Amino acid sequence: MAHGYQIKNQNALHFLTLTTVGWIDIFAYKRYRDIIVDSLNFCIANKGLVVHAWVVMSNHLHLICRAEETYLLSNLIRDFKSYTAKKILQEVQKNTESRKDWMEVVMKYHAANNKRNDEFQVWQQDNHPVELESPLWISQRLQYIHNNPVRAGITLHPEEYIYSSAKSYAGMDELVSIELLDIGPEIGDIHT
Repeated sequence: MAHGYQIKNQNALHFLTLTTVGWIDIFAYKRYRDIIVDSLNFCIANKGLVVHAWVVMSNHLHLICRAEETYLLSNLIRDFKSYTAKKILQEVQKNTESRKDWMEVVMKYHAANNKRNDEFQVWQQDNHPVELESPLWISQRLQYIHNNPVRAGITLHPEEYIYSSAKSYAGMDELVSIELLDIGPEIGDIHT
């Protein structure tokens, strides 16, 4: 099936959404969120990924990112999803959590309908990429990412959520080594 959204300019700034199959709330547990954090940091340090904003919610991940000049964003995201899927599946299979059997059933079901996966599928194929071409679009997506935990009722303020770049934009310690975006004062405060 062809998807309407594609990364055309491989080195441009993009907003991406990576979602688990069946909207499984894998990231409700810290051990799975930490796989995402570790993998993002590895890709930043070693693979040419530049992350400007991020948030991990219970069943999806939002990014504002780009690839360095000699890299292709599509390839970076493909490799990131492949690696994290393997790590997540290993973690699911080694833990004795109550949801293990259900999660494996959902992942098997989605893999059966996908030529690219042999046995299990963790991520939906589409990343819904949106190239961010204006300061307004960047500001809107940045606010959207940082306010995701607030809208979900997890925190009252964006910078209170640990698994987000909102802490970095508030000048606090960060889990992922991001490059801050300078959207300028004319766009508005990203923390509102």
